Amino acid sequence: MQLTNAIATPAFLQRIQWVNNPIGYMENAVQNYPDIFISKILTGKPVIFVNQPQAIQEILTNDRKKYTAPGGKYNNILRPITGNYSVFNLDGQTHRKRRQLVMPSFHGDRMKAYGDLIIKLALQVMDDIPINQPFLARSVMQEISTQVIFQSVFGLYEGERYQQLKYLIRKLLDVFSSPFTSSFLFFPFLQKDLGKFSPWGKFLRDREQIDKLIYAEIAERRQNTNSEGIDVLSLLMSAKDEDGESLTDEELRDELMTLLLAGYETTATAMAWGLYWSHYLPETGKKVQQEFDSLNNYPDAMDIFKLPYLTAFCNEILRINPVLMVPFPRLTQEKVELLGYEIPPETVVFACMYLVHQREDLYPQPRQFKPERFLERQFSPYEFMPFGGGVRRCVGEALAMFEMKLVLGTILAKYQLALVDSQPEIPRRRGVTLAPGKGVKMVLTGIR
Repeated sequence: MQLTNAIATPAFLQRIQWVNNPIGYMENAVQNYPDIFISKILTGKPVIFVNQPQAIQEILTNDRKKYTAPGGKYNNILRPITGNYSVFNLDGQTHRKRRQLVMPSFHGDRMKAYGDLIIKLALQVMDDIPINQPFLARSVMQEISTQVIFQSVFGLYEGERYQQLKYLIRKLLDVFSSPFTSSFLFFPFLQKDLGKFSPWGKFLRDREQIDKLIYAEIAERRQNTNSEGIDVLSLLMSAKDEDGESLTDEELRDELMTLLLAGYETTATAMAWGLYWSHYLPETGKKVQQEFDSLNNYPDAMDIFKLPYLTAFCNEILRINPVLMVPFPRLTQEKVELLGYEIPPETVVFACMYLVHQREDLYPQPRQFKPERFLERQFSPYEFMPFGGGVRRCVGEALAMFEMKLVLGTILAKYQLALVDSQPEIPRRRGVTLAPGKGVKMVLTGIR
């Protein structure tokens, strides 16, 4: 059967809706076509959105056969930030080899080594917040996440280069802080350098400064061959693929920018949502506190990480407010059948994580924040997929969850906070992510 579930709005208007109000765009579409629909959010090609778990499983478990997980032109949206040699943009065997080089940095003993660092940084940042003065939770979470990333990924703890990079990275990503400025990523014809005060011109100049600092750091590391750091940059510089090849300076730069983008921006947003929900629904925050209080006075990072309610709480944050709306696309290699429909070859398919997380049949009352649902039932990787799936599943997932649990658990256990604004936070596009529209305005009222 031919798939005819197509959104009728003209293609250019669909792209504008997708940039300006992606949640409204998807939710309007799924009202008419609950499991699968055709979109025209990409120039030149129709896109299939799928949110039915069995169909998602079919897509993600047939990588390299019926479906491929392409890089290249299909992931171009982030290329201006991450570069040509990012794992985001590589294809086939080159992509597989790069993942094998990067993945060991985020598993096993490496994670344990980052645990105490994450807790220490969270406490340092929170202790600097004045009592009874409003602050934006998202900005504070950005500060924590930035320091975690720079110390765990770059091995930078202090100094002029550290301060410059920290400032410039935040400045660079803040260029895309609204739906309007995010449109520069989605509409390439807007990517014109009209001077240092134009949005794209400002972005290019900030990126050039960042590149100079990153290449200077790489050059210094190459001269210091005796370094035995456990940071990701040190590990990537010493890593060799199965052919004995090391990463070039440009490849290292692009992977570092990828990890900065993925690790700083997304994790900070998820943690800001965590502070919002824990105080918008205070009973959830109290349950996290009570569980944390059951540990000893100086809990080990791994003990915090394993707390069941804290885990459920973080999972529910990522379900109800997934930072990304869709994972990397898949491309059909031949004519395939999906949910009874024929999909032609060379068709882009999105397994939509936002819509699958909102399915009433999986998550009763999906708009309600209920961590208990993750204690009552186990969800498959095709029902709960905040980090995507298949061969392009997020390489930094382990560090992101580790950081999220340790930071939120520590803050809720140690500090008394309150929301300044009683109105609900509404998700708003920020680049390719969804962030709290008002930034979660809070006040620190005391220490527990």
